[in-house]
Amino acid sequence: MRWFFVVICGLFIGLSHASTAVIPAPAGQDSTVHKVLVVKSERRLSLISFGKTLKSYRISLGKQPEGAKRYEGDQRTPEGFYWLDWRKSSDKYNLSMHVSYPNARDLTRANKHGLRAGSMIMLHGTPLDEEYPEWFFHSLDWTEGCIALKNTDMQEIWSLVKDGTLIEIRP
Repeated sequence: MRWFFVVICGLFIGLSHASTAVIPAPAGQDSTVHKVLVVKSERRLSLISFGKTLKSYRISLGKQPEGAKRYEGDQRTPEGFYWLDWRKSSDKYNLSMHVSYPNARDLTRANKHGLRAGSMIMLHGTPLDEEYPEWFFHSLDWTEGCIALKNTDMQEIWSLVKDGTLIEIRP
């Protein structure tokens, strides 16, 4: 039984370090998104299928983009492994998908300092605002800790990524 666990862990690690080259799925092969990979330092979100990048998008992060989220209100985007566990349309941010933050490690870190970990970290579009065009939001880190994309990109992700998909957020 231990060997099975080792094999599964090895496969998981191999998939999490997948190549970032965009490779179209061969004709007839499943192009289901198995993982969403966010690399904060590159401001990049990639959709991964069978270890291959299907598509990548530019993202905006929290106003304090360096480091992992530590507590509610720190304006940082989390780092680690989570799930995209539910979705909703949003009057303010077009479409949104919920990131299962906080995980057990996040809760322990915040509780250790007597703070709340926070919640409601989302993958979402940009505001529909007459005063500020979409490109304004797309060119800077402006969220409270969420991951934001252009609305057309978010619509595409909404259609390709199912609830329950793994999301890894790297520094």
